[in-house]
Amino acid sequence: MLLAAFAAASAADLVSLLAGWHPGHLIAKPLLMPLLAGYVLTLGAPRLLVAALLFGWGGDLALLSGAEPAFLIGMGSFAAGHVCYLALFGRRRTSPALGGAYAVALVGTVALLWGDLPAGLRIPVAGYSLLLASMAYRSSAFGRTAGAGGALFLLSDTLIATGVAEWPQLPRPDFWIMATYLAAQYLLALGAVRREQAYRSEVIQD
Repeated sequence: MLLAAFAAASAADLVSLLAGWHPGHLIAKPLLMPLLAGYVLTLGAPRLLVAALLFGWGGDLALLSGAEPAFLIGMGSFAAGHVCYLALFGRRRTSPALGGAYAVALVGTVALLWGDLPAGLRIPVAGYSLLLASMAYRSSAFGRTAGAGGALFLLSDTLIATGVAEWPQLPRPDFWIMATYLAAQYLLALGAVRREQAYRSEVIQD
């Protein structure tokens, strides 16, 4: 039921964004991460995953405001979530080639955006981008599902950054930002839960 509620709230949020109906977005967005966190809790999710989702919820609430201080608060909350994800992924092996690809993407994106970002946001965005890219790279340690979630999270936040830099945007940019973000959080959560369940099965067999 919690997963169905998360899916329904996600659909309501995305439809509201497509329709340009802001009240619908204001109602649906705050429900998303608590519902997803509640769902993974029923599956025995690790605490770090739940914490990451709840920090994402804090970021979601902050970004409902368009003010720059709220943007920084939201970025800080998401950053705390990425730290939780990094701690959850641990030191498991990941592909050096993938790490190189993320490093190139990080440096290239920050370099391109730098001159167009407001001066007060350049350093915070660069620092956040480094943390986000690290999380996206390390997410592959939990398999392809979580790795895809990490990549989508990077894409979603890059779309936000291009909007802050006032680059040309796709039609209904908020829709694409939320669509990639929701898919990212769900895939990260699913990958982490699967990894936890596999670990428990190994422990029981041993």
